Amino acid sequence: MWPEYFLFLLKTLTLAVAVIFVVAAVVSVVAQARNTQAGDGRLKPLKIRRLNDEIESRSKQLREALKKTDGGWKAKWADLRQRLPGGKKKDQGDAPAATEDKPSQAAEEKGEADAAPRTFVLRFHGDIRASAVEALREEVSAVLQAAEPGRDRVLLVLDSPGGVVPGYGLAAAQLARLRSAEIELVAVVDRVAASGGYMMAAVANRIVAAPFAIVGSIGVVAQLPNIHRLLKRNDIDVELHTAGQYKRTLTLLGENTEAGREKFREELEQTHLLFKQFLNRYRPQLDLDKLATGEHWYGEDALGLDLIDEIGTSDDLVLAAVEQGDAYEIVQPMKKRGLLTRLSASAQSALSEWRHPL
Repeated sequence: MWPEYFLFLLKTLTLAVAVIFVVAAVVSVVAQARNTQAGDGRLKPLKIRRLNDEIESRSKQLREALKKTDGGWKAKWADLRQRLPGGKKKDQGDAPAATEDKPSQAAEEKGEADAAPRTFVLRFHGDIRASAVEALREEVSAVLQAAEPGRDRVLLVLDSPGGVVPGYGLAAAQLARLRSAEIELVAVVDRVAASGGYMMAAVANRIVAAPFAIVGSIGVVAQLPNIHRLLKRNDIDVELHTAGQYKRTLTLLGENTEAGREKFREELEQTHLLFKQFLNRYRPQLDLDKLATGEHWYGEDALGLDLIDEIGTSDDLVLAAVEQGDAYEIVQPMKKRGLLTRLSASAQSALSEWRHPL
């Protein structure tokens, strides 16, 4: 009884997988057709926040709270003394004489304010598909239209464990646009920037990481289950036809060959080589023979290996930017995808993203 039950279950699962493949293909075609006809339509108006105002508001609230608790009685006693007969008001006394250089001082202060550095804060929270790259490209384009080389800089708050090569390659290319425009780029890692995330960080002029942030993982990994022998034991055939010797190297349902495995490993090595060449372009000080092993390091150790340039947090850098000039956080909100688009993306992710994750 049990063998028959398992055989029935296996056939049912096989049928379910086949249906999912067909549905995914249909959904993908329909979603692409809709996007082609109506456009993606996912962009919302850019959100810009001046961080100086928020930080000053919080600081003011704290000062007022401390004044009420710690110095409340002193303030009341000083006010009472001023109200008593003979008490001197704070505002008593001769008003300072007007000076002729006031306009020039105001102009000088205005000139200093105009020349103060401005910091544009971008945030990238990465997943395996690097889906945040769609917002990043719009944010970078906006900065390039407003930033002044030599004066302004970009602070990228980066948090990503890595993912697929095309997605993170595009994200790194977006950041390279800032370098090409001679806009200073600082990447700060509070928690993790590994593999593809570290590839993005490496583009920056300077990398700052928290003491226990994870960086590195300069390597490539891929894995794929294969149930061919299980199907064969139960007399279930799977046919796979390709045009081109290496159109498909490893498969989920078909029989994998040693030649296919060797080609797959060759592709991984080539991807790893490109990864190292990219890092060598932006951080030539790295000893890649020692570091490109797929290992990761915490911030304190990474500093000694030149993987990062400084220990710190995004909060430290934002406060420093506010003290030096104006700081603006730029966020490109994205509209939620429709059901068909989400199903298409999930199906494509399940079918293809196992190949070359960084």
